[in-house]
Amino acid sequence: MPVPEAAVFERLRAFASVDDATAHANKSIAETFTGRALGEVPVGTAEDVRAAFTKARAAQAEWAKRSPAARAAVLERYRGLVVAERDHLMDVIQAETGKARWAAQEEIMGLMFAARYFARVAPKLLAPHSVPGAFPLLNRARVRTQPKGVVGVIAPWNYPMLLSIGDSIPALLAGNAVVVKPDSQTPYSSLANVELLLRAGLPRDLLQVVPGPGTVVGTAIVDECDYLMFTGSSATGSTLAQQCGKRLIGFSAELGGKNPMIVTRGADLDKVAKAAVRACFSNAGQLCISIERLYVEQSVAAEFTEKFVAAVRAAKLGPAYDFSADMGSLISPAQLETVTKHVADAISKGAEVLAGGDARPDLGPLFFEPTVLTRVTDEMECGRNETFGPLVSIYPVADVEEAITRANDTEYGLNASVWAATAAEGEAIAARLRTGTVCVDEGYAPAWGTTGAPMGGMGVSGVGRRHGPDGLLKFTEPQTVVVTRGLNLDAPFGIPQARWQGALMTLARSLRLLPGR
Repeated sequence: MPVPEAAVFERLRAFASVDDATAHANKSIAETFTGRALGEVPVGTAEDVRAAFTKARAAQAEWAKRSPAARAAVLERYRGLVVAERDHLMDVIQAETGKARWAAQEEIMGLMFAARYFARVAPKLLAPHSVPGAFPLLNRARVRTQPKGVVGVIAPWNYPMLLSIGDSIPALLAGNAVVVKPDSQTPYSSLANVELLLRAGLPRDLLQVVPGPGTVVGTAIVDECDYLMFTGSSATGSTLAQQCGKRLIGFSAELGGKNPMIVTRGADLDKVAKAAVRACFSNAGQLCISIERLYVEQSVAAEFTEKFVAAVRAAKLGPAYDFSADMGSLISPAQLETVTKHVADAISKGAEVLAGGDARPDLGPLFFEPTVLTRVTDEMECGRNETFGPLVSIYPVADVEEAITRANDTEYGLNASVWAATAAEGEAIAARLRTGTVCVDEGYAPAWGTTGAPMGGMGVSGVGRRHGPDGLLKFTEPQTVVVTRGLNLDAPFGIPQARWQGALMTLARSLRLLPGR
């Protein structure tokens, strides 16, 4: 198995936003497949964060003067570099996270889609536009957008490029600077993209990356930023929302999920079983929008279970810097421990293992088999709590009504998948699910990849949306400018106040006949 050269990773550390003149502790980053060292990155401090914001604010003032089209041109050049350097970027992702290469390619495509979509729509969405004035003959009203200033992005380890740089792209296009805190396990994924963005023409200080612990670097970013974008757990998201609320700054977050899949009679079970393996075990299940609950109509439950279990058992697990593996490694001992505990707890309380269930140290230190359980109840740890690992439970249900009721019986509401006899039936079921996205006849990827549509969660699964117009405009402040021409609202000379107010009321009543009122 070829391992990326450690020298490449050492080179990338140069893009970390820390003061080289100051002595810093270093954190060693290991290749997840083997545990061998890739390199070291400096551990940022609160002072590093403040320095990064100072540089970013200076750069942002000049960046905001550029037209949206000029900013978009930089991101288009970056997109081209992502395509050209995709093999290198996938190597970095795999080395840091241990995911299979096809799952790493999902990140590359996500960056490409985000850069293309936002670069295309930003000039129009950010352009000033006219709206009817209070009194159209007297007032001309235009709405403009201004950037927030410096956006903080606190990114997770599971999709470390897409959820750090992918969220930075619309913030940059909106005219902001960005300070990113990558997860401490995956700093190189962000740093590799900074290198490409600088090559594309992004001003040096506009995008700052400060590695370090959340308790230090993350807290300092929340204290300094003008808007916060966060991806992570619901518990941490709630804490950050409170901190942002105290500062009266905007906040957007994609948080946890316990995502359901519904399979009805009449669905193509061979097709569903194969696709469900991807939907459940992409990135070893370490994906907020992957599936952890399968609700299958009783009449087809046995047949589907047989086909699905066979497909899971046939999936190839292993370390490979090519497309030969179906599933890779977990990222850390903590994730391995969580999955192991959830499986053991379920078995001890009566669940049955249909596939998998064991760690695979023969493949690497953090491998765990894709695992399918049945007879899972709410009293089990994996019953209602997110595992965030390669563990899925099958629940036979009497009919579609029960499937919908049980799918919605959760505090989460991020993503769902529906497989039915027809697309129309699938869409009708989707409309009744309380989730931010629903994929009909797929698992999660088409909804994520549809960058023109909003992506986010209901309930404790998130606040705000990424993608779509809102994914750009949330990084702006709308400003209304109204110009009054001719008469203002004071009574003209010689006209009594009562008569003038009566004329204004008559005019106001007549405005309901105008378009846009």
